[in-house]
Amino acid sequence: MTEDSSTHDGARGPATAAGFRLVLLIVLSAVLVLSVGTFVGLAVTGESSPTDIVGGGDDAAEQDEADRQAVMSQAQQFILRVNTYGPDLLTDDGTMPAYREQVLEVITDKFAASFEESVPAAESTVSQAGFARTAEVFGAGVSVIDRDSATALVAGSFTNSYPVDPEDLEGERQEDLPLPFRVRVELVKVGGEWLVDGFAPVTGEDEAPVGSPSSTPTGTDTPSQEATP
Repeated sequence: MTEDSSTHDGARGPATAAGFRLVLLIVLSAVLVLSVGTFVGLAVTGESSPTDIVGGGDDAAEQDEADRQAVMSQAQQFILRVNTYGPDLLTDDGTMPAYREQVLEVITDKFAASFEESVPAAESTVSQAGFARTAEVFGAGVSVIDRDSATALVAGSFTNSYPVDPEDLEGERQEDLPLPFRVRVELVKVGGEWLVDGFAPVTGEDEAPVGSPSSTPTGTDTPSQEATP
């Protein structure tokens, strides 16, 4: 029995070693194929390191920075556009189509529905009282951003003006002192473009909000804090 057992053990030894060499050969072949595929990919894309193919590398960082810049720019554009209007934008029918258009270009369809509902009140104030508003942005930054949504903070001031004589809408005008604001602007990415989906003052009720036209042409008006013009 001992002699037969030795014989069988000796037979299994070369078979086991051969099997191990076969597995090792398969693993090394797979590694070689992977390496060749990686460097072929580098040659085709023009990248200089495997990191750029696997994780995005500089391209991802550049896209992130491009998104941040686009968010800040669009948030500023919205604040400036929604707070720039007056008698010079009125047409014969008492509406401000150019004002509507410039705001609608930078907001989502959902936000547009709310904006369109409030515009007639703004147009009425402008046509009947000669009210006007201009805005200035001091700075903007991005507080939160991901692939398809972002929050930007915008600081600046707006200035209201109106005729000295309410009966002479085209006569001498006077301006109120600039009113500072800080606003949180919510944006979403739609079809590759960042659009404003809403906004609100950063601080509490005591801070003059931005984006809502006065219901009366005075320097002490308190516009609605809704995300409307």
